[in-house]
Amino acid sequence: MTRTHVTQTLLRVGLFAFIILQMTCVSAPVRIFAQPPLPLAAHWNLGEAANGFGPEYQLKLISAGRHILPWIKMPGPELKENDSLWTSYYQGPLRRFAELKVPISLVGTQWEARLTTDARYFKLPADENPNVINLDGTPKPEVSAFGPAKHWRDVGRLWTTSPLFRKVIAAYREPPMVLLVSNNEHTREWWVKVEEDQHYLKRFGRGRSDDFKRKAVGDGWIELYRALQAGMREGLAGTPWEQRVIFVGYDAFGPPHFARWPGWMEYSLYSQGRIDPKPLAWDGASPSFYVFNWNESTDYTVISPQVESMNWIFMLREAVRLNPKFWFEISTWDGHEPEMDNDKRKLYARRGQQFTPERYGGMVQFGMWLLKPRVVREFRGWQDTLAQAEPFFKPILDAVDRVHASSVLGRFWRDGELVVNPEGRHPYQSNVPAEYRNEPRWFLLSTSVDPPKPWRLETPLPVFALTLVAGQAPSREWLVYAHAPLGAQRGVSITLPGYGDVKADVSVGGSFIVISEKTRESRPLLDAK
Repeated sequence: MTRTHVTQTLLRVGLFAFIILQMTCVSAPVRIFAQPPLPLAAHWNLGEAANGFGPEYQLKLISAGRHILPWIKMPGPELKENDSLWTSYYQGPLRRFAELKVPISLVGTQWEARLTTDARYFKLPADENPNVINLDGTPKPEVSAFGPAKHWRDVGRLWTTSPLFRKVIAAYREPPMVLLVSNNEHTREWWVKVEEDQHYLKRFGRGRSDDFKRKAVGDGWIELYRALQAGMREGLAGTPWEQRVIFVGYDAFGPPHFARWPGWMEYSLYSQGRIDPKPLAWDGASPSFYVFNWNESTDYTVISPQVESMNWIFMLREAVRLNPKFWFEISTWDGHEPEMDNDKRKLYARRGQQFTPERYGGMVQFGMWLLKPRVVREFRGWQDTLAQAEPFFKPILDAVDRVHASSVLGRFWRDGELVVNPEGRHPYQSNVPAEYRNEPRWFLLSTSVDPPKPWRLETPLPVFALTLVAGQAPSREWLVYAHAPLGAQRGVSITLPGYGDVKADVSVGGSFIVISEKTRESRPLLDAK
């Protein structure tokens, strides 16, 4: 495909509109963004190992008309002008991205880790040290929420002034938008243990309330992560990147486990008036819409990403109120680590089930239509190859392309409002703060195949269904999305609040049904195959 053809394709599908359009908050109960841009696909695998999801693979996807946000490895401060790496990985693709004028994302490790791993910072005197200082005066290998901000700013500048990073900027001088994405997993101070940190004790002393501690830690991270990003932006000064960069953190968002058990707050930074501080610490987030292999979650039970992420709706409304330009994407994973005994596909096999790409796509697509993310960014290991992992990325590409290809889906993506199910409530109800008790959190539609209630975490759900509504009565339309992870279900009755029951066949990979209030007709739109 020629440059002209690719550019025309990108223009036709509205990618440039995606770049330019700003997300704004509106007041409707279950509408987060006005006219959200159509989604794109991306990945965490950077093609560092042979035959991975690297830049050359991404260019093939663009040439094939796929709707992606390109992703490349973010050069670290330790990388010099490595001619071999430059020519084999960066040079050609960056030149091509520049010709196409596409946005890009640079995906890196946890940027602040140098504060712990570099002796220049870790061995500083206690008062100057950015890490937790134990009661005996020794530093602990985890960053403190109360250390000096100047070191965070210094480390930020190191990242964007390295020789290889400057070479990347020179090769693609004027991208329309750049995401700098951190995997954001460095060891950080836990609010429960702040009284073991001399930095905290010198500021606040002992005996403060839990709410005070969570807020103090959250406020600390806001200051420090913004200092880190300010340093990175200083390193970009004088280039178009300075004003076009967006800092995105993996899991820099509120807790999906909200209210799952009485002690959930220990693993959150909730404080009165704020479910989470991260929208003030980051420009955007990529939270994990994951089936974790280290807990009991699956894609077919009450403890699942589909149910947990319903908690994110009110959190997303709050995030956009705090930060109106907040970038929201999701990261997806199926819990597959074949070398581990707790690999999720092994678990399914032991239960007589097969986890297929189609089934994975059904789950991911539910998250897409629930949350309307800017990007769906899949996770696989850094050494995973296309042969191993691409079959599970293709359903994500297809789900994203489907929104662009269908005028009906595109219209509902932009204008449809998520419908609350008033006949039930979210099954996570432990220790809900008073200020959030009336927030809508239950969007799973009632169906004729639902198991009897009460549900437990391990209760299997044969069908996951949600609906969006568009238009005004008496001419409204509904779009229902449903998927059946344990096997296709025929003739399922699905209850639409404000309309009534509709019958549908639901596939493993997902099915769409369009309902007209005016004609009282329902029709399948397409199966997500």
